[in-house]
Amino acid sequence: MRPNSLRHPSILIKEKTALIVIDIQEKILCVMHNPETLIQNTVKLIEGFKILEAPIFSTEQYPKGLGETESRIKNALANTKPTQKMTFSCLGAEDLFAILEYKKIKQVVLAGIESHVCVQQTALDLLANGFQVNLAADACSSRHEIDYNIALDRMRTAGVIITTTEAILFEMLNICGTDVFKKISKIVK
Repeated sequence: MRPNSLRHPSILIKEKTALIVIDIQEKILCVMHNPETLIQNTVKLIEGFKILEAPIFSTEQYPKGLGETESRIKNALANTKPTQKMTFSCLGAEDLFAILEYKKIKQVVLAGIESHVCVQQTALDLLANGFQVNLAADACSSRHEIDYNIALDRMRTAGVIITTTEAILFEMLNICGTDVFKKISKIVK
């Protein structure tokens, strides 16, 4: 990089970034479009955020009715206790937004279901509260592909950055040739 070069302000910085895994629960997952891709990429994000030592949060929508978080994602989350919520947006998930502000998080990565309901409402509320929102399009889903596609278009128009799991992890990594790079590279393969 040449001296005094600037990086684009939307590039993710690990010290300012958190992951929110939204409502990937057992009872609803089976009716999602491409559920296996959703699970695999969400696990990659979780593992990558752990390696990068960036904060991870998760939510469960009405777990009494929709069940717990899917087992592979739950295992990857390990010690991350999901915040239960009754609202569609994570704005209503206890004090999650306040915790993000307290931790000086400016950039949020979202993964979860359903793209056009809980994920979209969370993304829009995060934008309204001054956060940069990055959506891992390959770690989100809806029951119907049209709902997923329209949600991505709407969120993009509103200012959400639509990207992928691999792009997110390498953006946060920033440099290659380190032990952390090697660990991240193994995850995305």
